[in-house]
Amino acid sequence: MRTKAISLLQELTEAHSVSGHEDEVRAIFVDELEEYGELSADRNGSVFCETGKGGPRVMVAGHMDEVGFMVQNITPDGFIQFVGIGGWWEHNLPSQRVEILTRSGDKILGVIATRPPHMLPEAMRRQVMTIDQMFIDVGAESRREVVENCGISLGDPIAPVASFTALAREDLFMAKAFDNRVGMAGTIQAGQFLAQSTHPNRLILCGTVQEEVGLRGAKTAAHFARPDVAIVLEGPPADDLPAFARTECQGRLGGGVQIRMFDPSAITNPRLARLAIETARAEGIPHQVTVRRSGGTDAGSFHLANDGVPSIVLGVPARYIHSHNAIINLNDYLHLVALTIALVQRLDEDTVAGLVTYL
Repeated sequence: MRTKAISLLQELTEAHSVSGHEDEVRAIFVDELEEYGELSADRNGSVFCETGKGGPRVMVAGHMDEVGFMVQNITPDGFIQFVGIGGWWEHNLPSQRVEILTRSGDKILGVIATRPPHMLPEAMRRQVMTIDQMFIDVGAESRREVVENCGISLGDPIAPVASFTALAREDLFMAKAFDNRVGMAGTIQAGQFLAQSTHPNRLILCGTVQEEVGLRGAKTAAHFARPDVAIVLEGPPADDLPAFARTECQGRLGGGVQIRMFDPSAITNPRLARLAIETARAEGIPHQVTVRRSGGTDAGSFHLANDGVPSIVLGVPARYIHSHNAIINLNDYLHLVALTIALVQRLDEDTVAGLVTYL
């Protein structure tokens, strides 16, 4: 599984799939799972693979999209103005490479730029530039060259450029879009294993769209698939950094899979949380329990869908998410897959019914 995990993570992280334009990741999902179950998609583009003969409908889901940008305007002298898709911290953007995906399928390389500091007043040099003060340079000299020679149009999606790279320390890897390509890889690998083994449920593997812009795809995905329980796989921010006290760390690289109890978008079903923790302990799976003051995941939409769907978030902590270069520990990813498999295998009819029996 380790070798496959590395190759799958590389393929997924290097794909160009910003919110609303998830085609490349969707194609990987279909290619990896078409032999393992019944494929379908909802009308927003979320994709599903169902396997298993019966029992409760258990969804394992990751979101396919990454944070990125969109072409907003092309200036007369050939520079591209853009808007952000998803949450960006502007500190991270100047001098970073991006690719613009054109309507014809070409990818045009460019760099995010601003006015050089040498030409700014002293006070402005200390300020953070906002996105509307930045532009993308693709090496063109006119709007006509951008449109006719490069094939770039208003509305074209823009993704960061960063290669999947092994770091010097074993098991650490750097790439863009670990949020949430680790979740997509985990959905695929856990699904492939479970499809070839016995599980007491109807398993629904799902890749959602547009999570980064408001948990949108999960709303229609839940209506379409009607799960009885949802396991959301994510790439949340790590906090094992100099700015955080080690004693307060809940997202350490190498600390194991995260089990999220709370964030502002969802309170985890307490019975499902307890089952996940007990399962991790019983299986000897390293894990770290997390309560977050900020952020949100597709669980925020899933748990409110239909008549209510008990939901839990399992995560692989990643340093520097929503940037061009994030870092994970591969062992945390493998523990995510292991806990997902073990938890699905425990979700039989009685157990799922017990999650939502209140009277």
